[in-house]
Amino acid sequence: MTDVKMEEIMKESLEKLRELKQQKDAVILAHYYVPDEVQDVADYIGDSYYLSEIATKVKEQTIVLCGVAFMGESAKILNPDKKVLLPELHADCPMAHMASVENIEEIRNQYEDVAVVCYVNSTTELKAHSDVCVTSSNAVKIVKNLPNKNIYFIPDVHLGAYVAAQIPEKQIILNDGYCHVHSNISSDDIIKAKKSRPDAKILVHPECKGEVLELADYVGSTSGIIEYATTSEAKEFVVATEMGVFHELKKRNPDKSFYVAGNLQICPNMKKITVDKVIETMEKGQPEVVLSKDFRRQAYAPLKRMLTMAGQK
Repeated sequence: MTDVKMEEIMKESLEKLRELKQQKDAVILAHYYVPDEVQDVADYIGDSYYLSEIATKVKEQTIVLCGVAFMGESAKILNPDKKVLLPELHADCPMAHMASVENIEEIRNQYEDVAVVCYVNSTTELKAHSDVCVTSSNAVKIVKNLPNKNIYFIPDVHLGAYVAAQIPEKQIILNDGYCHVHSNISSDDIIKAKKSRPDAKILVHPECKGEVLELADYVGSTSGIIEYATTSEAKEFVVATEMGVFHELKKRNPDKSFYVAGNLQICPNMKKITVDKVIETMEKGQPEVVLSKDFRRQAYAPLKRMLTMAGQK
């Protein structure tokens, strides 16, 4: 398909979405990892924390969440009176299921003074049994400010280990979940990339393995990586996170160069979301995120506590 034809299709899609947003009183939120064209039609683009926060502030009655399932569920938990639509119901995050309520109860029985800290990349059930949620951008700050010495961090072992290294005064009990995209990036990938691009800064997401983090110039969330690259005087960067972030990096920094660290930095679930599915979802008003009232109430407290603690100085 030619570029001109693509532009025509995109123009038609944007016009259709404008009409639908007005008709349905809707707003489109998208994660940095979804396809470029979906990011381009969104009203707000961000990482998990930003999407959770902005979902509580938008005035529209319908939220179209372009991301994986737990993101839509978080938006619904925080906005029970609003309609939350997911363009692709089968876009799920495997890591979100890599912890169990049984393990949480077992740890609570072992430690009197334990806080269950749940990475927001998790199911509603796991959130409902946790004390507080965190994202990669606020995990260190929130865990540090908890009064508890013992912390059970679920589900991501690598983010938990990163938090533990930043807060040695706490005992962090780790779960064995992981993100396959970030876990697939190896230290050999970083070393090879650095040899090919000796002037490049190495930017790494904390869901990567510890051996990869040790080679980084900067470790941070997706939004943190974008901020670092944008404010840095460096002109070249090797980026170790899902490659959807390259779209925003290039938009904000057209004079800088960005390179992948490995060849497997693609989340297939995030890529299931398309502009056509966003339009179809808005036309049909489904798939809609539906949660039981009790479940939602239980999961609300740890998410709300995250937003409160993240905003504290």
